[in-house]
Amino acid sequence: MKYARFRNAGALFAGLMGWLFAVHQAPAESGVRSETSLSVAVSTRPEAKLSLTQSFIIPFLTGESVLTQDNRIKTDITAEISPISVNLLVNAAWTPIAFFELSAGALMGSGWNINLLGGDIYGIGIHRRAPDGKGEIQGSPFEGLFWGVKAGAALQFDLGAVIPGAWNHLVARTYHELNAKGFSAASDRETWVFENETFENRDGLSYYGNFLIGYRMPLFFNFAALMAELYLYCYDTPGRSAWGDDIPRWTFSLLGNFEVTPWLGAALIVQCRTMRNYQDETLFYQDRVLDKENPLRLEFYRVAVILTFRLR
Repeated sequence: MKYARFRNAGALFAGLMGWLFAVHQAPAESGVRSETSLSVAVSTRPEAKLSLTQSFIIPFLTGESVLTQDNRIKTDITAEISPISVNLLVNAAWTPIAFFELSAGALMGSGWNINLLGGDIYGIGIHRRAPDGKGEIQGSPFEGLFWGVKAGAALQFDLGAVIPGAWNHLVARTYHELNAKGFSAASDRETWVFENETFENRDGLSYYGNFLIGYRMPLFFNFAALMAELYLYCYDTPGRSAWGDDIPRWTFSLLGNFEVTPWLGAALIVQCRTMRNYQDETLFYQDRVLDKENPLRLEFYRVAVILTFRLR
């Protein structure tokens, strides 16, 4: 059983909705504004996460035009807990002009492993080659500290800013990020797992990007979108092309957001993703060989629901 992380989906959706609603409010106030929210995420997979976020919005280099009236710096401090991990995240996003955003962030966390319904779910551990040629996870509770840092940029557009109107909010956004991550209990050449997200993590750099097109409506069902996400490891593992480590991984999502009340929002996410086909799936991942004739397949991933309570 796997316990996939909600971090990309949750953080991305929160940032997207923050941008959408910020640009349609009155011009930014002169002082610092703070917001507190609580999010609960569950899905069709054996996963769940509770997140408490404190945000600070600081108007910065604001102007009178539509391109600069909402210029700001937004800082989010988030504490997360799941059945297999605890994390602390900090993220800062600067909007110097309406269609552009720069961001940077950091994360630290740790975890433990559990057995659920006869299957192991790994919060943290080292992924090693077992004597039988398969992979095995070795780890004890809070054995090490997971850390990550990132820097990214986004281009974003809203037709409603050019042609005002409640029904004119066709939006597009693309975000690109370079991140570095590591696990303190692993050596530079060891593979590790964190929150059961993937069993192929190594200390080093990764690239993440997404492409979104959506439509915002003045209704209870106030936003719908299609999104494609790309993940690419930038490791220098010898022979990595044999098992497809250098092949981008894609996740495709159908997103919907509902404004249940002024203080409660609900996001629905339906996802599928690309997976690699191997000649022998049971081997330790670095010993696998791609099926050259049919290297990738598209499969259903999950349906996720994220409830966000605006506390203040």
